[in-house]
Amino acid sequence: MDARTEAKSHYEVIVIGAGVAGIYQIKRLVDLGIDATVLDSAGDLGGTWYWNRYPGCRFDSESYTYGFSFSRELLDEWHWKERFSSQPENLRYLNYVADKFDLRKHMQFNCQVEAMRFDPARDLWHVRTDDGRELSCRFVVLAIGLLSAPTMPRLEGIADFKGRSFHTYYWPREPVDLAGKKVAVIGTGATAIQLIGEIADKVDDLTVFQRRPNWSAPLNNSAISDAEMDDIRARYDQIFAACARTPGAFLHEPDPRGFYEVTREERVKLWDRLYDEPGFGIWLSNFREIFTDEAANAEFSDYIAERIRRRVNDPAIAEKLIPRDHGFGVQRLPLETRYFEAYNRDNVHLVDLGETPLVRVTETGLRTTARDFEFDIIVYATGFDAITGAYDRIDIEGRNGEKLADLWKDGPSTFLGMLVHGFPNLLMPTGPQSASASTNFPRGIENGVNWCTDLMLYARRRGATRVEATREAQARWTEHVAKMYEMMLLRKAKGWFTGYNSNVAGHEAGKVRHIVYNGGTPKFVSIINDVAARDYPEIAFSRGDIGDEPAAARASATS
Repeated sequence: MDARTEAKSHYEVIVIGAGVAGIYQIKRLVDLGIDATVLDSAGDLGGTWYWNRYPGCRFDSESYTYGFSFSRELLDEWHWKERFSSQPENLRYLNYVADKFDLRKHMQFNCQVEAMRFDPARDLWHVRTDDGRELSCRFVVLAIGLLSAPTMPRLEGIADFKGRSFHTYYWPREPVDLAGKKVAVIGTGATAIQLIGEIADKVDDLTVFQRRPNWSAPLNNSAISDAEMDDIRARYDQIFAACARTPGAFLHEPDPRGFYEVTREERVKLWDRLYDEPGFGIWLSNFREIFTDEAANAEFSDYIAERIRRRVNDPAIAEKLIPRDHGFGVQRLPLETRYFEAYNRDNVHLVDLGETPLVRVTETGLRTTARDFEFDIIVYATGFDAITGAYDRIDIEGRNGEKLADLWKDGPSTFLGMLVHGFPNLLMPTGPQSASASTNFPRGIENGVNWCTDLMLYARRRGATRVEATREAQARWTEHVAKMYEMMLLRKAKGWFTGYNSNVAGHEAGKVRHIVYNGGTPKFVSIINDVAARDYPEIAFSRGDIGDEPAAARASATS
């Protein structure tokens, strides 16, 4: 049973999304005694860790930096089993958190939000769900995830295939028997890189269809012993403090030396060490210049290319796996386990779609310009309409009748990534142009959820029924986000940090969509904390005619 059994239609706050951000948001609201509920389209909580069940799916953040930090008791109880935890364990963790704090009773599942409309006469949001209900609330908190709008390739014949096929996001909950099967994987992004390395030795035959290669480096995962976990528990304060002072909110801090201050030999020595260490060190403990300086990035990219060549036996295949359209680390880096070695197997084949593009899906498999392929299973690892895609899939109408999807057609515009002018009382703790999208996610969401929660409390103390960023403040923030892109080589990359996805109309190569904040966590936190400390001068607070608003809501707004 879930919160729907109460048959309520009005809440002070409705949270949309029961993933990592939604779980923490409802915890904060419940602790404050605020009348709130969570709506989620899935059958249960977990967000990305509920949906993504494909083999190889796991953290690329160190597990003990990913968990929630709000409860010392929780930190002491949970034992992370691997340095980079797998999807089943991650989902168990989130369920453990929800059960420990009795949060599930505040959640409604199998409940897709179709539309939201702001009522300016009463300063309420009306939320319509796919089961025919219309709910109302003072505040809506969108905790809908960064990568929760999967995209399929724009190919003819997808429905014609007679075998099994699915996007990795919708990998079946029941085990998929891969033994003896001919499998196609379309895509070589982060998801595919995890999947291919995991299933190469479990299928009869695997064919990978690659549009453009991605840089990748070893995950170097390992188990966490009881003794090591005890040590981690004793150091949690230091661990979270270290995350708070790094640009990406990971443990990995940039090398303090300048790229050109040390010799080539010293640079290679650092890279050799980082390549063999766990996690994002090869990316984030590197010289800062690899993100901003073309020559420095080119030298480092050449180093990684040579490491790939050492791991792939066929020189021609190795060259196809080395990106040519962007340098290493200028977009979100996938981490891998046995990915490059998979191509050394006789049963694994690489099809370069730059040479022989896909034409269509057939009843028996896939057709390129060169030939037909037969498969038992087709896996679409074709990515996501990142960050803004999940917002676009809800019909969100602001106070003047403007649609958020229309406003963001050419790219999002926000204030601090958490509010949008014209859409009062709509909060986005992990929204586009916030730091949550470009950092270790739970560290980012705790910052965002805490800030949004404090803003709601401030409005209640003032008796305000409407909270809205000013147009001028939003324009300044959007301009600031764009300028941060200008400093980074990222601006030239074809990745989801720039809004690129050729499977989404209007998101092809071309105009950069400024969808993440690149100034780093410390700077972002300093900015949002300063706004709060100055009593939110960039935000307008007002009290409208609440008319026949439910009495419970009137009481909570002034308490």
